[in-house]
Amino acid sequence: MGHLAQDTAALDQVGLDHVALLRGINVGTAKRVPMVELRAAAEDLGHQRAATLLNSGNLVFSADRPLGAEDADALRAAVRQRTGVDAELVVLGGDAFARIAAANPLRDGSREAKLLSVAFAQAGRPVVEEAPPASDLAPELMVVTGEAVYQWLPDGVLASRVPAAWWRSLAAPVTARNDATVRKIEALLASRGVPSP
Repeated sequence: MGHLAQDTAALDQVGLDHVALLRGINVGTAKRVPMVELRAAAEDLGHQRAATLLNSGNLVFSADRPLGAEDADALRAAVRQRTGVDAELVVLGGDAFARIAAANPLRDGSREAKLLSVAFAQAGRPVVEEAPPASDLAPELMVVTGEAVYQWLPDGVLASRVPAAWWRSLAAPVTARNDATVRKIEALLASRGVPSP
């Protein structure tokens, strides 16, 4: 019992890991967000252990409580204040990110991870939408859940047959990452103590 209490106290001190995913930054010359500034924006809000992965707006940090949509808005404002860039983003608990990633029904040893995409929805704002008819998308595959949109894009993202209007119709903000990046974020979370589902 003493060890369990100590472990819980240590977890309380460290905080709960979260993942923030910024949309559409550092592509070409527009919307440049240095990763040092992204980490600093999280720290401005009192978050701890901020770490970034790659240069595409993948942030992992600890908070003293579970975060939601209002906290995502606050982080977006902090990034805008530091960089002048207004970038949409989603924030998820580390455990939720790991669970959604592991639940990818399209993960298959024969599919290249860079051609698999996961669009994560903001926690607390379900997607609530049906995928376009499979016959309209073939050879692409798409699976829509309340928390994510999973895609297999054999011809690449730019050749996707999903209409832009479909994405605009979603009830929740979503931000996509290819599965190669998702796996790297999973590994980072695991190294910080977030268990795999």
